[in-house]
Amino acid sequence: METKERSGLGRPRSIDRNKVLDAAEAVVARIGPAGLTIDAVAKEAGITKGGVQYCFGTKDGLLKAMLERWAAGFDTEVAKLAAEQPGPFAMVRAYVEANRHTDEKDASRSAAMLATLIQSPDQLADTRAWYRRYLTEIDPSSPEGRKARLAFLASEGIFFLHSFQFVQMTEAEWQEIFEDIMHLLPDSPA
Repeated sequence: METKERSGLGRPRSIDRNKVLDAAEAVVARIGPAGLTIDAVAKEAGITKGGVQYCFGTKDGLLKAMLERWAAGFDTEVAKLAAEQPGPFAMVRAYVEANRHTDEKDASRSAAMLATLIQSPDQLADTRAWYRRYLTEIDPSSPEGRKARLAFLASEGIFFLHSFQFVQMTEAEWQEIFEDIMHLLPDSPA
């Protein structure tokens, strides 16, 4: 989606919101969450501060848009993978697979986004609701449901440990851990 910003001559020019969001992610990745300012994002994107504000309003608006884009992309990947999975735990298998196929760039971006998120209570509430939506799809009233919930949480745990570089591992170790997680799931083809 593009918005219009006036150039110095009064002519409107298009601003690609996704490019501004890319710039914001680059700022966070390079400088850290404290460096995320409207000014820093404007400089990174090559537009005016007013252009960033026109697109997102405030820093909180920018954060919200960053998180919404990240969540929407992940949700799309999970939905695509779930459509390919049989059985009642398709969503959990898809979620685990989406985490499994995260590359270093995605992991770094996620870590930066989460570090930024901690600074914003409103965004934290949205993220809690996002996780709650996934977790409510898992019925823990059966042993299989509890294993599926455990697989979901284990997948998130190793993803975060790896993303924040608390645990370093080889690609083979990463894949082995996810194989173990997938074997927790009922009807798992893994």
